[in-house]
Amino acid sequence: MGIRALDALLQGGLPVGAITEIVGPECSGRTSTALSLLAGITRAGSVVAWIDVSDALDPESAAAAGVELSHLLWVRCGVSTKPDTACAQETFRLPNKYWVAPPVLKGLHGGGCGGHPRGEVKGLSNAVSELLRPEAIAPRCAEPQPRTKPQREQSMRVALQPAPQSAGHMRPTKPWARIEQALRVADLLLQAGGFAAIVLDMAAIAPEYTSRVPLATWFRYRAATERTQSILLLVTQNPCAKSSGELLLRFHPGTPSSDEATILAGMDYRVDVERRRFNQPASIIVAIRKPPQRENGTSWRSRSLWAGVR
Repeated sequence: MGIRALDALLQGGLPVGAITEIVGPECSGRTSTALSLLAGITRAGSVVAWIDVSDALDPESAAAAGVELSHLLWVRCGVSTKPDTACAQETFRLPNKYWVAPPVLKGLHGGGCGGHPRGEVKGLSNAVSELLRPEAIAPRCAEPQPRTKPQREQSMRVALQPAPQSAGHMRPTKPWARIEQALRVADLLLQAGGFAAIVLDMAAIAPEYTSRVPLATWFRYRAATERTQSILLLVTQNPCAKSSGELLLRFHPGTPSSDEATILAGMDYRVDVERRRFNQPASIIVAIRKPPQRENGTSWRSRSLWAGVR
């Protein structure tokens, strides 16, 4: 996996053709360990896949960890690659009347000063008499009055609407919808084959959603990994594969380490092997009592780039 302490604990690395679970809270080294695994596989020329359920992977961090991005298939769940059509059509448009030049007013002096004063009073008496008719001044409280907004207010309303988001940065959908999409993608990749390792990143999903995945799904994934001889790595907060997983690594919260009082030199991580199935005994003598599932763990320190490497 590229981490000496972890390789020594696992006696070489993760099992091939099986499901491995990496569980733990945030800032416990789960993503760093997964990227270290993919870095070693991609440097050997193999192809890997990262199913990003929460769209949280940073490609720059993956490249800095040594992952060959040309050998990485990054699947972003719940993110649309095209902007919404309804949002894209809501653009600011001026009414056609603002594009037409107003007519030139011909007045007394020929320069837009209005009409002749004698022409302004024509028909004024008839208009006042019609305005004061009983039908016009009668109360209309019970009669609904249509309310129409001016064209200028409508154009301003369209202008104040939020602009559509750019492609590739749409808001992700609900957690369970993204989990279903990720499970379908994982099923297709496992059935197709050709990937040395597939990482199913559900680290930011709450356990109440990941625990809803049926056990039959993990059993089918285990059979597919055995057939294709690939590594399926689950990154979650709590275990969810149950008996279908061969190896379960429990990561503990990392603690910052510093050479001085004000300089962050790195992080100290610790991991325990909580479950390891199909572990071959060192001798031919089989104990009568079942050994404990939890094994001794190990710890290591990651160095920051500005702190150097020792």
